[in-house]
Amino acid sequence: MTHRSSASLDIRACADRIEFLQRRDGSIPWVEAGVWDPWNHGESAMGLAVAGRAEAVHAALDALEDRQLADGSWEGELGAGIPMDATGERIAPPEKPATARDTNFTGYAAVTVLRCALALDEPRLIARHAGMVTRALDWVMAHQSEHGDVVWRAPDPGQALESVDALRAGNASLFKSFECGLRLADALDRTRPDWAQARRRIGEALTARPERFDREIDRSCYAMDWYYPVLTGVITGREGRAHLEAGWTRFVVEDLGCRCVSGEPWVTAAETAELALACLSVGKTETARALISDLAPLFCPQSGYWMGWQYEIGAVWPKEAPSWTAGAIILAADALFGLSQGSDLLIRHARADAWTGRVRAGAEPPAS
Repeated sequence: MTHRSSASLDIRACADRIEFLQRRDGSIPWVEAGVWDPWNHGESAMGLAVAGRAEAVHAALDALEDRQLADGSWEGELGAGIPMDATGERIAPPEKPATARDTNFTGYAAVTVLRCALALDEPRLIARHAGMVTRALDWVMAHQSEHGDVVWRAPDPGQALESVDALRAGNASLFKSFECGLRLADALDRTRPDWAQARRRIGEALTARPERFDREIDRSCYAMDWYYPVLTGVITGREGRAHLEAGWTRFVVEDLGCRCVSGEPWVTAAETAELALACLSVGKTETARALISDLAPLFCPQSGYWMGWQYEIGAVWPKEAPSWTAGAIILAADALFGLSQGSDLLIRHARADAWTGRVRAGAEPPAS
């Protein structure tokens, strides 16, 4: 495996891969075999927007709106439970995969719409999809507990909200989703103090009530639980840098990238790209540049980037190049190299108390 310069990331190949996977109805599955959820669909759409693929982006946003349920949520397939085929190298979705109405997946529509509108310089997309975002964030807000955490999915019929677990990475992502929702409301000259309050309460729960999260399963072995609070602006500045440094040797393999799970010999392209974004958000530019450079060996001219590298056996695994992997890489490159308008959206974060009535304070810049 040889490294290439970070500047050599092939954005066109990534966008081509996403468009290849996009279906006629505009939806973007993970891979050829399927699996669809609104979060990864949105990540892919944002990548297309940065790459300037306007027609594909419009189709993706319309497909997202078409699939939204009346209550504001989406029914997404749960990729974590998707099996591999007989070879153990390819994703093989069952005929009826498990699904859920996931709060994080639903809230991400706000990030998707804002990032696409900025990258394409099409403010009309904000007005066009404002209703979709409003329904989504209102639905998410209805699933926030009295402690501030948001449960990860809609309860089953008759199930109490409090009995559903809240996930740390998912809530951190929602912290950013509500920020983007508030920015969209600003653009339309609307006020949503309830969204601002929901965002503050999520931040408070993540920083002051850690016992509220991952109660059913200890997920601290997942890299996302480590870097997402920094990636999304819950933890910023010096504290954010210290947070990343504290977990660095546990999750990062020098010259290879970021493990998906600590202790597993598997570095993944998407986690590495997202970790680069987290580093950029706290001013660790050279570290982010090195992480982006680490992705070069996973490049595949025909398919964008492979999902990951199993470094004990020295092989790509699985033999899949997901749409969302390509999307994450484009977004990281965009933040590092300023490829499109709004390239700093995912690395500049408004303070938790930024919205008061109609006044919004400026975004907190990355630490120098």
